[in-house]
Amino acid sequence: MFDATRARRPDLPNAPGVGYKPQHFANILEAPAPVEWLEIHAENYMGQGGRPLAQLRHLSERFPVSVHGVGLSIGGEGALDSEHLARLKTLCDWLSPASFSEHLAWSSHENAFLNDLLPLPYTNATLERVADHIDQVQDVLGRQMLLENPSSYLAFRESTMRETEFLGALAQRTGCGLLLDVNNVFVSATNLQLDARAYIDDFPLECVGEIHLGGHDEDMDDHGAPLLIDSHGREVADPVWALLEYTLARSGPRPLLIEWDTDVPDWPTLAAEAQRGARALAHTP
Repeated sequence: MFDATRARRPDLPNAPGVGYKPQHFANILEAPAPVEWLEIHAENYMGQGGRPLAQLRHLSERFPVSVHGVGLSIGGEGALDSEHLARLKTLCDWLSPASFSEHLAWSSHENAFLNDLLPLPYTNATLERVADHIDQVQDVLGRQMLLENPSSYLAFRESTMRETEFLGALAQRTGCGLLLDVNNVFVSATNLQLDARAYIDDFPLECVGEIHLGGHDEDMDDHGAPLLIDSHGREVADPVWALLEYTLARSGPRPLLIEWDTDVPDWPTLAAEAQRGARALAHTP
């Protein structure tokens, strides 16, 4: 059984990080400031060798690395994929990352894998299933994992708990930490017509091991209401920066990641976003 008091816990600096992209390899080595740590997506580094792993080894000698999973399907109804989990363990064993995280979502059904992170109803039955999956992951990896709040586009009638309540219950039951994606909060609050600041007020901030920021796209639903899409394909919007400042005033400084996964910009543009994050952290009480 996973012992959260003895297993390795996340150990990232309270400073800006960015999602690593191979086209930025030389830039990061030559002039990384203000970036102090990097995140990779686990599924991109589960091979047996080649340039990607060689570059990752080199970077890991200079920077703390966070591994972010997108394929475990923690919220799925079926059992976790044991082969996928074994490959993840192999990656974490040799890389020894400073942090590991996954999403509160599901992305597989039986033998089908879906190219999306899908939402869950927040019920006692879901809580039992997700907690069992988190226990299994932490047992296999021998480390605490962080669980990320999702971006939502709909709500389930059958839910009996608030999302913040559900996440807090998972952390208390399993000993996992939480990854607070502030852009996801803003996206979900807009789409579901909720109060983003009230969500932050209700969030178990004492469990947060990382904070994420990313860009979103604006659209409208069939009724003409605003619809935000968590795209990670542009700069962070000003209202999300404002929500970050509100969050940091309550949480204190945390490791802060800038996510930019599609339409990836040049290094100076990405570094400028990280610099804005550094300023936000510097003004944290």
